[in-house]
Amino acid sequence: VVRAPGRVNLIGEHTDYNDGFVLPAAIDLEIRIAYRPTEERRVVLTLVGSAETATIDLDEIAPRRGAWTDYVAGTARAMADAGLPVRGFRGVLASTVPVGSGLSSSAALELAAVWALAGPSGPAADPVTVARLAQRAENEYVGVQCGLMDQFASANGVRGAAILLDCRSLDHRPVPLPADLALVVAHTGTPRTLGSSEYNARRADCDRAVAAISVHEPTVRSLRDVDRAMLARCRASLEPVVFRRAEHVVNENARVLETESALLAGDYKAIGRLFAASHASLRDLFEVSSPELDALVDIAVKTTGVVASRMTGAGFGGCTVSLVRPDAVEPLRARIERDYPVRTGRAPRVWVVRPVEGAGFVSS
Repeated sequence: VVRAPGRVNLIGEHTDYNDGFVLPAAIDLEIRIAYRPTEERRVVLTLVGSAETATIDLDEIAPRRGAWTDYVAGTARAMADAGLPVRGFRGVLASTVPVGSGLSSSAALELAAVWALAGPSGPAADPVTVARLAQRAENEYVGVQCGLMDQFASANGVRGAAILLDCRSLDHRPVPLPADLALVVAHTGTPRTLGSSEYNARRADCDRAVAAISVHEPTVRSLRDVDRAMLARCRASLEPVVFRRAEHVVNENARVLETESALLAGDYKAIGRLFAASHASLRDLFEVSSPELDALVDIAVKTTGVVASRMTGAGFGGCTVSLVRPDAVEPLRARIERDYPVRTGRAPRVWVVRPVEGAGFVSS
């Protein structure tokens, strides 16, 4: 049995594909595949619950279908292209990661697929390489131009900690989360579908910003290379919407590093301020929030004992993440379940999650 966790990103949204900084944590909502290796050159995988069964021919991987099987097929192709052994298997798949939630069910499926396809010895690659293979599957086969954060978090999770990741160098370090704060995820009840959303359009806006800025600043290769002063100097060269996208990314990178410092110092007031600024930026500058996400954040920050709250993930629906004092968890849950449906007409879901280790075999 192999497992791969979903992830919640504490802060650092839409910075990963701009070579910036992120602060995700692998969480105990996960995908598991129980499987038996076979000598056949195919995968036969059944979903627990629906009993839907899919077959993937490993020697002739078909074009993407727009279904969950794309993540498995794309991973198999990426592994084969990288020269890694790929074995057939028969198995069943179960998940506690809600699809379309912004908690990276796709990355979890890709990482679980890597481990199952590799066979009983596990993948012949380190976790960073495995994460990059999974990202390649999503970029080139599924067609979502995501950065590395989701796959990296699922592959490299650390129990009890978030991970500060430099998406350019891939340098990373654990950032222990305070023992006196709970990690609470609230689902809007509205799913995200990145392949048909404006996610790729946002990435294109960032690329346009880089192209315009680099005319004046030749050393700029990504928005990671842009600081606030440089962005201000180049403002006249950018369309207003492109400037807003760049402004979010430049400031969000700074907020990630400030959040790491605040967590290590136990400065909860600063964490609350940084989460609030990130959410406002995603809402107003990057324009990926929603009335439902805004409502959940508003309910949370008005609840005594909630230190910080913001949307998490790419946006367009999905979840919020909140840092909450333990005695405020149930009052927060009660307020969400009472007030959110009245404000939005939708049914929320609330989880208290724990940071866990990255993908691998389930120990007996």
